[in-house]
Amino acid sequence: MSFESSAHTKAVALTKLNVEMTTAAGSGHPTSGASLAHIVTVLMYNHMRHDPGHPGNKGADRLILSEGHAVPIVYAACADLGVVAKYGDDYRSTTRDDVMQLREMDSPIDGHPNPEEGFPFFDAATGSLGQGLSVAAGIAEAARLDNIDKRVFCIIGDGESREGQIWEAVDFIADRKLAAVCPIFNCNKYAQSDAVSPCQTPEATEAKLKAVGYEVRVVDGHNPTEIQNALNDHTANQTGEGKPFAIVAKTIKGWGADVMQQGNLHGHPMKANVLEQCLVELDATAKSLDASWADGDLNIPAVTNALPEAPEPANAPSFSDAMKAAGKGDVLAAGKMATRKAYGVALNALGHANPSVVALDADVQGSTFASDFAKDEALTDRFIECRIAEQNMVSAAAGLGQGGKVPFASTFGRFFVRAYDQIEMAMNTGANFKLVGSHAGISLGADGPSQMALPDIAFFRSFAKVNNQAGNPTIYLLQPADAYAAYGLVMAMADYEGPCYMRTHRPDVEFIYDDATPFNLGGHEVLTEGRDLLIVTAGYMVHEVNKALDDLEAAGIDATLVDLYSIPFDEDAVLDLAQQNNGMVLSVEDNYGAGLGGAVADILAEDGGGFNLKQMHVRRIPKSGKSADDLLAYTGLTSDDIVQNALKLMEVASA
Repeated sequence: MSFESSAHTKAVALTKLNVEMTTAAGSGHPTSGASLAHIVTVLMYNHMRHDPGHPGNKGADRLILSEGHAVPIVYAACADLGVVAKYGDDYRSTTRDDVMQLREMDSPIDGHPNPEEGFPFFDAATGSLGQGLSVAAGIAEAARLDNIDKRVFCIIGDGESREGQIWEAVDFIADRKLAAVCPIFNCNKYAQSDAVSPCQTPEATEAKLKAVGYEVRVVDGHNPTEIQNALNDHTANQTGEGKPFAIVAKTIKGWGADVMQQGNLHGHPMKANVLEQCLVELDATAKSLDASWADGDLNIPAVTNALPEAPEPANAPSFSDAMKAAGKGDVLAAGKMATRKAYGVALNALGHANPSVVALDADVQGSTFASDFAKDEALTDRFIECRIAEQNMVSAAAGLGQGGKVPFASTFGRFFVRAYDQIEMAMNTGANFKLVGSHAGISLGADGPSQMALPDIAFFRSFAKVNNQAGNPTIYLLQPADAYAAYGLVMAMADYEGPCYMRTHRPDVEFIYDDATPFNLGGHEVLTEGRDLLIVTAGYMVHEVNKALDDLEAAGIDATLVDLYSIPFDEDAVLDLAQQNNGMVLSVEDNYGAGLGGAVADILAEDGGGFNLKQMHVRRIPKSGKSADDLLAYTGLTSDDIVQNALKLMEVASA
């Protein structure tokens, strides 16, 4: 019984600190933390192979706390174990005094797991519920590709398990035979506002998991031996057929003190006047369990995995050479190709050049052209079919990035809308991931608005305006106008350590650029130089604006055309171009507003000069049409419309 006795002792001690730090902060979730006291104890003190002195060790077992609000109990263990984190400019062991600064502005002890704030024990920012299991799956995928024997534990709340993404991840783990992942469902019977649904009981959760082929262990979540036996079963399961495995733990919210169990005290720290009573009750619980500590009863297993050195990527070929190697020399000679098809060529070439590149897709690889990667025998082991589950795909991509890979995840840009929350959390994590959304704008025509990426540019642009902790843009938003640009930007995305989103379009378009044109994150291209009007556009609309230039010239307007393929961009350079064109600016984009035109409007307004800006974008909900031209006419974005808007803008200047 010495193991149990020591585990109870530690669980009580962690629960007490969990209560004290949330009371000091005046906010937090001590009752949720208390329900995890024994699970965290057995994991972090006796089962996980991890190194408190090197918590970011990618070769160590990992713990994803999907139930992010319960983080104080993990912080308590980290303080006791001296887990290293960043305090000020230095990394050092975490102390009790450190965790008592929970939720302070100058502390890495954030209210929810947040590795970017300097706590590398965590691999993912969590707190927006339902995402952790997908991240765990991505980390396990990266470990498998590196042939690392690593276990990935993910603690999930029972209320949280109502989220559909949890079950996307459950399916994904089964499909991919990711036996290294161990989901642990913390069934403490309560969500935030009420008891959980009967659909989230331990019995229902067990049945759901078994229905998709999981081995399941149902345990008393406050019985150290049962927890340890279940974890050992997971370890043994890894050496078998790789059948998915999960633990369902029956726990008590507010375990250890009656004062924490008076109703559902979710998110309620103990008031200062009842704190002492709570601590006394916890001591009484320890006494009732005959808890006593003995050195040697709990031992952290050593990390034995050695990480392989990341292979040095080779230089990818030029676009022309990649096209010829892919047997597409005739397409190259024809001089016309869709940017989505160029993405496929680029992804394939990049996969051969860089062994760290992994491709994911959500059941549309034939449309995004990720199939060029998937069907290559030399690359297929690094292709992950995520099926129709975009939220899981994005979070898994974040996990792959945290595991040292360079993941490219693709689907229709329209379908990334389903995963905006997951994308934001992955950006908060600081994960290195790349997203490619095809069928951007209205140019796909016949499929209609359910397939068109229209508001995505506004979402991604909002984050492109914000810097991350390293001082870099939180994400780069990219819109290539032709195949050369799409190819070059894929290479630039891969070279950059951080999130990127590229929009591709469906129709074949003529080549504008060649192999000599460099494409950089933050860059732009001046396609024509004029003195009267600056036209700023990107993506498919570069071609439509090109059609308008002759008519503008015939009308006496000498226009400068800029392909502003990156947001953010060189603001001073664009301002200079606007000033060289008498402050007259027309922006053109085939999506809803708050995108490229909004970005230009911001810099013009901030400069405060005498500028006139007209924004052209989709101003009505589109519908199906037989061609891109039909949709451009329907939304007022044809070359003739561009000419008319330019003429009206110039009339303003002369008035």
